[in-house]
Amino acid sequence: MTQAIRVHEHGGPETLHWTGVDVPAPGPGEALVRHTAIGVNFIDVYFRTGLYTPPGLPFTPGMEAAGVVEAVGEGVQEVSPGDRVAYAAGPPGAYSEARVIAADRLVSVPESISDEQAAGMMLKGLTAQYLLRRTYRVQPGDTVLIHAAAGGVGLIACQWASHLGATVIGTVGSTEKARLAQAHGCAHPIRYNEEDFVERVRELTGGKGVAAVYDSVGRDTFLRSLDCLRPLGTLASFGQSSGSVAPLDPAMLAQKGSLFLTRPTLFTYMAQREDLLASARELFDVVERGAVRIEVRQRFPLAEAAEAHRALEARRTTGSTVLTP
Repeated sequence: MTQAIRVHEHGGPETLHWTGVDVPAPGPGEALVRHTAIGVNFIDVYFRTGLYTPPGLPFTPGMEAAGVVEAVGEGVQEVSPGDRVAYAAGPPGAYSEARVIAADRLVSVPESISDEQAAGMMLKGLTAQYLLRRTYRVQPGDTVLIHAAAGGVGLIACQWASHLGATVIGTVGSTEKARLAQAHGCAHPIRYNEEDFVERVRELTGGKGVAAVYDSVGRDTFLRSLDCLRPLGTLASFGQSSGSVAPLDPAMLAQKGSLFLTRPTLFTYMAQREDLLASARELFDVVERGAVRIEVRQRFPLAEAAEAHRALEARRTTGSTVLTP
């Protein structure tokens, strides 16, 4: 029997239970993947607490993993048994030793990238890719603001935006995280608990504001993020680690400079396989060329997923966190 983390009721990390599950044979269009490393992300917390609705209860959390294809179902042409693959896809189910998943959600992993790196980069790296290359396409000379700059998406996005020629401003919660962000392309880390980040952004940009704000924090930063933008600037609100954002009167966007506001998701941007493959190729390319370093900075046994969630929610993590089966 396969071991997995199961959630029977919404709540805190204590609802993550290590238990045996039956994994079916892959059906048409599906593949059976034996996991070697599993990524941990805030979206897993959202499903655990019920902020996001899972397919049903009980369920297995997790949206990101790497592993080896063990079997494929009828009609599968995307992958073959023995392939090293990774994914960042729904429905949840990655917190398991093995799972069945739609084969068209799997991407082959280059030899130069380890399983741990793949598991720590797919959801976060593809998120950085669509944010920087599609939601607001960063141009050389731009100045952008990245919240949670020392987090999983943040460290990747800071490096990538800097590589694209942007000046990166980032918010962080400690001196240690400021040093880490600065070492990964963030030219101006701001300690949000010691400085007013709006005032600091205005100071750093000569009062002009930034071209884009990438905000995964949500409630605590949302309105002030709008105040950091230049006229016609873009706020990409792609997460809500501090809580949901309150309703907004669109007239406020006009008053603050005809701003653009979007609430993008990875799963919309990667819904078509050709988009997934193109984005993954671009992500793998910047990693293989050394423009973006993927650092797995926390590791937990899969059975101790609850401890990983406690560390994540307490903001004790930086970079990528993986679970090992």
